[in-house]
Amino acid sequence: MNLRQITIKDQLELKKVYFDSIQSLDEKIYSQEQKRAWSSQAWNNSNFYNSITKGKGWLLINEGIIIAFATRYPKDRIALFYCKGKFQRRGYGSKLLHKLEDEAKKEGLDSLSTEASLISYELFLKNEWKIIRKEKVIINNIFFERYKMTKIIKVN
Repeated sequence: MNLRQITIKDQLELKKVYFDSIQSLDEKIYSQEQKRAWSSQAWNNSNFYNSITKGKGWLLINEGIIIAFATRYPKDRIALFYCKGKFQRRGYGSKLLHKLEDEAKKEGLDSLSTEASLISYELFLKNEWKIIRKEKVIINNIFFERYKMTKIIKVN
C-alpha cells in the first residue's frame, strides 16, 4: 500500500474513486436517487475541482490503482474523503485521516472541521472527532443529512 500526495494528474482517477465510493453505499442509508445526485458532484461542482487543485491531499495506491483519497480545502477543513467500495472498512480511511491530521499539526493548525456523511461520521467519531450538529443540505434538488464535525489537534 503506497501513500502519496495528490497531483493535478490524478484528477480523473480521483473522480472514479469518488463515484465508486458513493455508488457502493448501502441503499438502506442512501437511495439510488441520492447516490446519483451526490456522485454527479465530481463533474458539476467547482468545490470538488478546487479541493483537488488548490487543496492538500493524499491518496492510497494498491497494486497501481488509486483506492482512496482525502483532501483539505481550505487548509483547516477536510473537504473530500473517499474510498472505493471494495476497500472500505479495512483501515485505509483511518490511515488517510491520521495523515491529514499530522500534516495540519505540522502546519500549526489548532483544529480541523468537516461535513461527514451518514457513513463516514462513525470513522471520525472513532478518531476522537466531535459532532457540532446534524445538518440538512440539498444537492441537485435532493435532500441529504450530514454531520458538521470538528477536532482540536493542537495540544497545549
